Formats: sequence, structure tokens, C-alpha cells
Amino acid sequence: MTDAGGPRASIVIRCHNEVEHLPKLFSELKRQTFRDYEVVVVDSGSDDGTLEIVENEDVILRHIEKEEFSFGRSLNIGCDSASGDFLVFISAHCYPEDEYWLENLLDGFDDDKVAAVYGKQRGIPESHFSEQQILRRWFPEHSVPRQENPFSNNANNAVRRSLWQEFPYDESLTGLEDVAWAFKVMRHGWWVSYRADAGVVHVHNESPSQTRNRYRREAITFQKVFPDEHFSAWDFLRLSVRNVIADWSVAAREGVLIRNLWPIVRFRVAQFAGTYQGFHTRRPPSSELKQRFYYPGS
Repeated sequence: MTDAGGPRASIVIRCHNEVEHLPKLFSELKRQTFRDYEVVVVDSGSDDGTLEIVENEDVILRHIEKEEFSFGRSLNIGCDSASGDFLVFISAHCYPEDEYWLENLLDGFDDDKVAAVYGKQRGIPESHFSEQQILRRWFPEHSVPRQENPFSNNANNAVRRSLWQEFPYDESLTGLEDVAWAFKVMRHGWWVSYRADAGVVHVHNESPSQTRNRYRREAITFQKVFPDEHFSAWDFLRLSVRNVIADWSVAAREGVLIRNLWPIVRFRVAQFAGTYQGFHTRRPPSSELKQRFYYPGS
């Protein structure tokens, strides 16, 4: 897949028990119009057949123990094994929308001051209705060549390898390592770019407890990166009610309100309950809590 002089891009995939999703991802990667890439897979203790799938592909495989896992650490391991000029991150439970995904994502680096380029995400029909509304808000249909805020998302993101070497990912964070990294490099004069034409399908179907844990660990990091931000009990109540009503309104217009009535409530309450918990977590997460954060199904 690469030229003799080495790849232009390295696609880094973090995975744990992704036997259901990896075949689709690998299939879509092989369809890409941009071919000058290598694939690096970082596995954190899969025991469901994931490794058998990976070992049949032309990839560089690296391992990390469950006890040592963090999102930043697994990324750093993958990036350290990569040799491309650009490091492309895609979640194992995502796959490109079309064959132009990688080409369009890397086109964002035509701007020499862009440090990271992230792409659009959309769910599947079975995704939580509220999750789909979040994806539509976070990932609009129009591109933003130079973004004013440090939002990005490593489920579908690319960064300059030279910048990663200067600013590796923070391995202590429980989430939002992508936002923390973008915040840091933007303070050094770089920009983040969003490409609506570099989309992936994100297969995400969590239970309410998994949703709560996800937003809890992300809020722990958010408070660390942005210490002046706060989230009160009033914020929990206000945002839960506001977003439930907004989702109900969209669901009613789309004719799917009845079947989504209570799932919307459960999702939004879990989302903001987790956010509240995260903002009010004062001690570093214990090993037991990290296990719940990173391996909720174990």
C-alpha cells in the first residue's frame, strides 16, 4: 500500500474486542482512492477473535495491557510505531462513508498552519436518537478550514507526525485527549480544521450506564483542561430538560417520537448525570474506576 520511500500516512486503529466491526473497516480502507498508507493496530487485550482478523491483514500490530491502558497511551504506542508524515486515527467501530475519506481528510493539510484535521461522523439507524442529534451538532454538513475552538475527535482525525513528536498525547487523561492536544498546539499558533467531506459511520450503541461513564470520564478531563468551567446540579437539571424537549421535537417532526420517547430521556439523563459526576470528581480515578471507564463490558 506504500511507496518505496515510506508511507505518506499511517492509519492508527485502537481496538479491544472489535471482531464485529473490524472486517467492515478493513474492507473500506482497501477501497480508498489514496493508497500511500500503512496501518498500525494497537490492541488492548482482545479475546473475541479480533487478533485473528488483524493477523490476516497487512498491518503493524502492537499490544498494550489492560492495566496500562489509557487513550493517550495507546495512541502514543501506535504513533511511535508509525512512519507516515501524517497520523490518521479511526476507531475500530467506525468505517469510512466512501472511498474519498482519506484523500479528503489529508487535503486539509494543504494549509501549512493546520495541525489536525478531523472529519464528519454519523451514526447507524440503530444508534440512539439523542446520539445522532449530538453527532449532527458536533459534525455539521459544512467544512471549517480554520476552527476557532480546540474541538476535535480521534474517532476520525489526523495530525502531523512532526507535531505529535513534539507534543505527545497526555497519557494521564481519562478522555478528551484529542481536545487537550488541540488546545495545546493551538496555543503555539496552529489551527484545527474540520472536513465535512471526510465522513465516517460511527457504530455506537451504549447502555445508559456506559453512556454515563463515558461522559463522566470526559468531564474529568474537561475540568482539568479548562479549570474555570463548572457544572452544577442546576446545569444537570436545566440541560437534561432542554435537550430532552429538543430531541422530542425533532423526533416528532421525523415521525419517530413514540418509540424514542423514553430512550431519549434515559440517554440525556445519563449524559448529564455523568457530566455532573465528572466535574465533581476530586480524586484521581482509581484502578477499579478506570476499568469501568475503559472496559465497561468486562
